[in-house]
Amino acid sequence: MPKDKSRHDVYTLLVQVGRKSGDGLPENATGAGILCFSSGVDEAEAVREAVAVLKQADLAPLDVTGYGTRTEREAQGDTIDPEERALMDRAKAENAVIVVQMTPFFDPIDEKASE
Repeated sequence: MPKDKSRHDVYTLLVQVGRKSGDGLPENATGAGILCFSSGVDEAEAVREAVAVLKQADLAPLDVTGYGTRTEREAQGDTIDPEERALMDRAKAENAVIVVQMTPFFDPIDEKASE
């Protein structure tokens, strides 16, 4: 029985990932922060889906921070630009996980050593 997409919402998630062979991160990165819009009937399902997708991409999720749905974020005073709205709408329509941004993390000591 297919899930009812009308019950789905889109959650903003920040996933921290560690290193794993073949992860595609820069060689000297220690991990990354990945901003995702993930569809789910609740935040727990959205987190499970995002983690599963990132694992399939050979990434190593370590921690997930949820920032709520679009409605919850707006109620907290967040401004959501039209590009983000479009990506959220796409995630909901496709019942998908959309990776919005990936920011590699670097050890500050290593950065200074390479200068």
